[in-house]
Amino acid sequence: MNIQAIPLGPFETNAYLCWLDDQQDAVLFDAPPGAGGDIPSLLADKNLKLTDVYLTHGHWDHFAGLSEMDQESFTTWLHEDDRIMVENPEVARAYVPAQIPLIPARVDKVLEEGESIEILGLQVELRHVPGHCPGSILFYFAKLNLAIVGDAIFRGSIGRTDLPGGDFEVLEKSIKQHIFTLPPETRLLPGHGPETRVAFEMQYNPFVRP
Repeated sequence: MNIQAIPLGPFETNAYLCWLDDQQDAVLFDAPPGAGGDIPSLLADKNLKLTDVYLTHGHWDHFAGLSEMDQESFTTWLHEDDRIMVENPEVARAYVPAQIPLIPARVDKVLEEGESIEILGLQVELRHVPGHCPGSILFYFAKLNLAIVGDAIFRGSIGRTDLPGGDFEVLEKSIKQHIFTLPPETRLLPGHGPETRVAFEMQYNPFVRP
C-alpha cells in the first residue's frame, strides 16, 4: 500500500493518503484544514478517486478540511464519542482560536472498538485509544506492520490531555493496552511529526513506561 503523509494546516496535522498501485480507489486518514486544496490535486495527478475518509478523532485540526471537499463523493468514518465535535464543532470553541471558522461536517459511518474492517482490500483492526480525545481510534494494519494512531502518541511524546475530554491516566492506559501490545517492530504513523515504532516508544518515551 502506498502511503503519502501530507502535513496541513496551522498545526501541520498529518493527513495520510493511501492507495494501491493496481486500483483507482484511495482513502484518506484525517482531513486537516487545507485538504480541499491539496488532496484533490494529488488525486488528479495520480488518477485516483477518494472513496473514504477515516478520522482518527474529532479535534478541529483533523477534520476541518472536510468542509472544503465534496463530502457527497466519499464516506466519512468516526468513533461515536467524537461525533458531536464534528457535527456540532462549536462545542469545542473554547480551545479553537476565535478567528477560525468552525464548519460542521457529516459523519456517515461509526468506527467501533475491536471491530475489523476492510480498507483497500486489507483487514484493519480498530482499537479505541481515548485520553487525548474521547473518540480516538487507532487503525492497525497487521499485514503491513503499521498503525495509524492519530494524536494518541508521537515520537517521544504523547497527545495533550489538558483539553476538554482529555485525561492523562486514561491515555496512559490506552497506550499500554492498545499500542505497547502491538508487535515491537510496528510502525506508528502519528497525527503530527515523524513516524516512530512501538519498540522505540517503549524504550524512550518519557511519558509512558511499559
